[in-house]
Amino acid sequence: MSVYESRMTAQTRHRSSLSFAAAAALLVAATGLGGCAGMGDGMSTAFADPAKYELYDCKQLETERKSLAARTAELQRLMAKAETGAAGTVVAELAYRNEYIAVRGQTKFAEEAWQKNRCENAAPVAAAPVPPVIAPAPPQGARAKR
Repeated sequence: MSVYESRMTAQTRHRSSLSFAAAAALLVAATGLGGCAGMGDGMSTAFADPAKYELYDCKQLETERKSLAARTAELQRLMAKAETGAAGTVVAELAYRNEYIAVRGQTKFAEEAWQKNRCENAAPVAAAPVPPVIAPAPPQGARAKR
């Protein structure tokens, strides 16, 4: 084998080991970030203001709870969608996880304020019954069409 061939073989092995190292590093990072998904409530409340909902009344809390539930569902949907792509777990973690954790913390504090204020869900507003539409009677002298 010539010196040139030997050098090319060494470069190829070096590139392969670098590719393997990069893939391994990406796998370790994804696994490490994936561990954040199981964080307890202590970590999720670290990104939320505990005093935010102290002065909210029940109506405001109800609106806020609905908004937070919708945002949580949207973030979960976005993370699930991101995870379907290449390196999706990493993308989902980097793009959405921090906001998801913050929203969960806000939800916890909103729920605590809801309990503290002894709020109850508003009863759904019953719609007024719609009267049936009655066709007007034909005029007295008119003949019925056959």
